[in-house]
Amino acid sequence: AVGKSVQDVSLPFYIMTSPINHKATAAYFEEKDYFGLGKANVFFFEQGMLPCVTEEGKIIMETAGKVSMAPDGNGGIYPSLLSSGALDDMEKSRGTKYLHVFSIDNALVKPADPGFLGFCLEQGADCGNKSTWKSHAHEKVGVVALRAGEPCVVEYSEITQEMAERTDDQGRLVFGAGNICNHFYTLDFLRNTVLPNMGNLYHIAKKKIPYFDGQTTVKPDSNNGIKLETFIFDVFPLSKNFCVWEVERSQEFAPVKNGPGSPSDSPDTARSMISNMCQTWLTAAGATIAKEGVCEISPLVSYGGEGLESYQGQTVELPCHLSS
Repeated sequence: AVGKSVQDVSLPFYIMTSPINHKATAAYFEEKDYFGLGKANVFFFEQGMLPCVTEEGKIIMETAGKVSMAPDGNGGIYPSLLSSGALDDMEKSRGTKYLHVFSIDNALVKPADPGFLGFCLEQGADCGNKSTWKSHAHEKVGVVALRAGEPCVVEYSEITQEMAERTDDQGRLVFGAGNICNHFYTLDFLRNTVLPNMGNLYHIAKKKIPYFDGQTTVKPDSNNGIKLETFIFDVFPLSKNFCVWEVERSQEFAPVKNGPGSPSDSPDTARSMISNMCQTWLTAAGATIAKEGVCEISPLVSYGGEGLESYQGQTVELPCHLSS
């Protein structure tokens, strides 16, 4: 965007939905006027579905005329980018060379983070990953590691208790680099390396899959079939130059995985983390925080704590929402 005015710069937003929520998601963005991005800069594409099979490899029927289908995992983003035309839209219509990809359940994500993207470009990376250190040994996040010398993410369910609790000479977790589903890719890496190798990346997940018994659809009590899925980080070992960018949890990671009222990873804890971060920004700018309540600073006011000099010496009463 060097040499261009703000009005000439666009930031296209590609959103992967599921067949279940695609229409509702697209309608919500239209209702909100695409949050100021403009319709031309928002591209929706659906996650893929794959047939469920028995352990003998036979396709499972859900009804007499319907095959049982299941989402292909968050790694389905790669073939879906191709089949939906999103990849062509990036390359041919916009001249895009790099992607910042993140999950929807992190309330503190920084879209198109210039620090992260700049670091990856400076390192000449074809694939990069943001990481935050685990809050404790048994936090339910995967960890970034090396397996046979290649970068990978090891899921928390795959790590033994001894590995999870292992520390170095300074008492720091050996396997502590938490994966927060926040990634960088070059488009060349996706098109030339990832997509040609997708067929080797599927995992088998044994699940309870509804099936048609000849008269009605039965919901089994135990696992009776197989779903095929991929994980978004399965492509890391394919990288020729992989880099990791460690960030502060309090500034970058507020997951929403549980319902309201849950003690962790809930809308309540995410709201509290946003408030605490914004209060930290104001205090650093020289403001005084008064009273108690939620503090929120619009990203249109400050992206990462910058531009708040006008609050130096001022008292900001909570609750507050700074939108201009």
